[in-house]
Amino acid sequence: MAGLAAAARARELGAEPVVLEKGDRAGGSMLLSSGVIWRHRTPAEFGEECPGGEPALQRRIVEDLDEALDWLEQLGGPVTERTTGNERTVGRRFDPRGLTEALVRAAGEPRLGTPFTDATILATGGFGVRLARDRGLLLRANRWSEGDGLAYGLARGADLSSGLDEFYGRNLPAEVGEELYVRSSQLYGTHALVLDEQGQEFLAREPSWSETDLVQATARLPAGAAWYVVDARTLRLKVRERTVAELVAEARSAGGKVLPAEELPFELPASPKLVEPPFLAVHVRAAVTHTIGGLRVDERARVLRPDETPVDGLHAAGADAGGIFTGGYGSGLAAALVFGRIAAETALTPAA
Repeated sequence: MAGLAAAARARELGAEPVVLEKGDRAGGSMLLSSGVIWRHRTPAEFGEECPGGEPALQRRIVEDLDEALDWLEQLGGPVTERTTGNERTVGRRFDPRGLTEALVRAAGEPRLGTPFTDATILATGGFGVRLARDRGLLLRANRWSEGDGLAYGLARGADLSSGLDEFYGRNLPAEVGEELYVRSSQLYGTHALVLDEQGQEFLAREPSWSETDLVQATARLPAGAAWYVVDARTLRLKVRERTVAELVAEARSAGGKVLPAEELPFELPASPKLVEPPFLAVHVRAAVTHTIGGLRVDERARVLRPDETPVDGLHAAGADAGGIFTGGYGSGLAAALVFGRIAAETALTPAA
């Protein structure tokens, strides 16, 4: 999203950008997403949700996203829904493949299989692949975001943002193909009794609405894995467009471990979440979608040094630009879109 949005905006402004794509296709993790691009309703709500994030960066997303979504539509991005289905957020759902194709038409065909050696705008997707590998977690994103942008920025004297140990992700039932990243995500942790491999509850409070805290807590367990135990009432609940029973069925069809709770190797603790039998247990593993920390940037997408001066001629967007969502959850696609456009505008009008 970030690289294509930056290139498309640069082309509108009269430049002839070159997009270097390390992978074998365009679209990065945007192509693998649900296509929902959203913002918190107000900067204050954004700050409450992500208390460690940079307020100036959060404000730019809230203020600029609606215009950027209109711009995507003007480029031909196909909208499938004009609401997010969540009263806390504002945004639109795009068809990911159609959106990728529209951005490629506007940006120009990327040079595939071409790692960069020099860059004006960094949009390499953060270091999610490396983080997942180093911590023994599953990957729920493109396979190329190893941290190339981060390394390049550091070599140029850049500073690092907060949140380097944080990530956005989901709990999956097993390692699955990228076409199942969205469908297989187990999104009912707020309704389940959540236990570690020894049968102990490990989250000190109820999971947040986004369940990002639950996924990160799962990732900190020795095996990066947990059990979701649900009763018959919970199976009938609807989460987004599917019931929990349908999500559990997805886990089973993806090769995940789904057991009658009495077959677990430990005794279940008493819980108000387990009232109506039968009880089912679903094994889940933490999976990384994108990292939260990265290079420090200002609200013009300029990469900053430790003394807060900009690194000459260097900009970052997407997951390469860190510190926006620290301590919480926000739309990575929204940040990539907004700051991709800003990065192009700043790079082409550096004195503005």
